[in-house]
Amino acid sequence: MRSILDTSVLLGPNPGEIHGEIAISTVSLAELHFGVLVARSDEVRATRLRRLAIIEQTFQALAIDATVAREYGRLAAAVVAAGRKPRTRSLDLLIAATASANEARLYTRNPSDLVGLKDLLEIVSIS
Repeated sequence: MRSILDTSVLLGPNPGEIHGEIAISTVSLAELHFGVLVARSDEVRATRLRRLAIIEQTFQALAIDATVAREYGRLAAAVVAAGRKPRTRSLDLLIAATASANEARLYTRNPSDLVGLKDLLEIVSIS
């Protein structure tokens, strides 16, 4: 089975062994590019840029397409049904929608960002 790593997994310590094909969402690449551009020092910017280059070389980035857009709508509606606001979680939901559209499990360090989705996709919480 395919596994999608969210941005929190990419930025944290090694998550250990993850079985199957591993990919990321282009949303994570966007977040990482933003992080490079807003770095407060040249040293931090260089570190972030090195990490970004390694991630781009290591993982296939899955695009946001019409199928992902439909899944985003479905997941955002589920978040509303759970009494939460989807706009504050839009990037997390786009990553989750990428996983759902690609029939993949989603690995995250922030499962609380995905409350209301456990019946719609497999979410694997790692520390």
